[in-house]
Amino acid sequence: MNYQIQLLIDGQWRDAGDAQWLDIVNPADEGVIGKVAKASMADLDDALASSRSGFTAWRKSSAMERSAFLRKAAALVRKHAEEMAVMLVHEQGKRLVEARVEVSGASEVLEWFAEEARRVYGSVIAPRSPELRQYVLHEPVGPVAAFTPWNFPINQAVRKIAAALAAGCSIIVKGSEETPVALARFVALLTEAGLPAGVINLVFGVPAEISQHLIASPVIRKISFTGSTAVGKLLSAQAGAEMKRVSMELGGHAPAIICDDADLPRAVKLLAVQKFWNAGQACISPSRFLVQSAIYDESVAAFQRLAESYATGNGLEKSTRMGPLANPRRVAAMQALVDDALAKGARLVTGGVTPHGKGYFYPATVLADVPRDARVFNEEPFGPIAAFARFDTDEQVLEEANRLPWGLAAYVFTSSALRAETFKSQVESGLVGINSIAMGFPEQPFGGVKDSGYASEGGADALEFYLSTKFVSQAC
Repeated sequence: MNYQIQLLIDGQWRDAGDAQWLDIVNPADEGVIGKVAKASMADLDDALASSRSGFTAWRKSSAMERSAFLRKAAALVRKHAEEMAVMLVHEQGKRLVEARVEVSGASEVLEWFAEEARRVYGSVIAPRSPELRQYVLHEPVGPVAAFTPWNFPINQAVRKIAAALAAGCSIIVKGSEETPVALARFVALLTEAGLPAGVINLVFGVPAEISQHLIASPVIRKISFTGSTAVGKLLSAQAGAEMKRVSMELGGHAPAIICDDADLPRAVKLLAVQKFWNAGQACISPSRFLVQSAIYDESVAAFQRLAESYATGNGLEKSTRMGPLANPRRVAAMQALVDDALAKGARLVTGGVTPHGKGYFYPATVLADVPRDARVFNEEPFGPIAAFARFDTDEQVLEEANRLPWGLAAYVFTSSALRAETFKSQVESGLVGINSIAMGFPEQPFGGVKDSGYASEGGADALEFYLSTKFVSQAC
């Protein structure tokens, strides 16, 4: 294969203005599978001008027209789903079954926002004078700049794209230069579905250069970012200086609490699925496994058995249970976290050694008796490491669950209704699963608290962040 991924600017696919390219690497074998255009500042200026004119046109479309477009786009995505799923495996490394779920989910997101587009309602306020009529209207906020990550190239982009289009906004998407292939095909399908030129622009390149240029532009009125907390804080500061609205879906360090009254086989099975999905490269992946002392040894042993069944390999091979990490940086990070934990007294149960050979592979790893000061208990691992520690009381585990500055996802397994009520009300997290890992569907809110960001990218409230509120007081 030899992918050649161009920029989409003003409805036209084109090379970068200064003809610069970046390599695209298959993480399973480290082979170069193509190249992606690296946008110049002139390219970004063209995208900004295009987004301005695209917004002028798209905001005039009716809610019914926008809804119909999103439905048509969803149908096209379903038609080409397998093609994009294979692309995801080639560029990102995830298993084919995981890639299929991602693409299928994109169609559902488009359909969800097709419905939400029809429900951007205003309201009437009772006036204080019979001579007045007072209304609340909701209008598209304006051109959006969206920054999307490499771990779920389509999933993270479609949430921003669909919400912006449903609200009547134009959008410039800065996709990951490491995983541009499937996203470019997805955006091409949107244009094929009839999206006017300029309503969506797609660029790739140096993240810091692109974000700084787009955020500073007076054309852009809203910023949406998914990525690390450190970068999110930087972009939030830049946007704040320009008085621009932001949505931030940032990092996490999800606690997984297993109480002594839990259905242990169910808890271990579900948490293993959630832990090793996409090789642990997910912001809602459980990372701190906090197990009550009475069932601690049994839980670690059960999780070990499952972890050792996750054979690594190319995501296109049926025998593969877990694909590679996305890049060599993640492999080095995993080994550093494991080495630090062992040096501080943790016990290696399984995995924990970087394999030899081609590909950015790291085994499913289980660490037991991890001390609180280990880096893996204080830094988001974002990889296939399950770090276990024991607790005795509910108060003790709540303190640990809420200790870190993040609050994106948390998981609790217990058969006690009283315990479930306590944990779901006192755990500081935007997403809480009680005996469940069902998170991330289009109809569900998706967002965190504390350093995990703010605003939601799902559910009934998602469009709110792409709309401005206008109050009208009209004399008769």
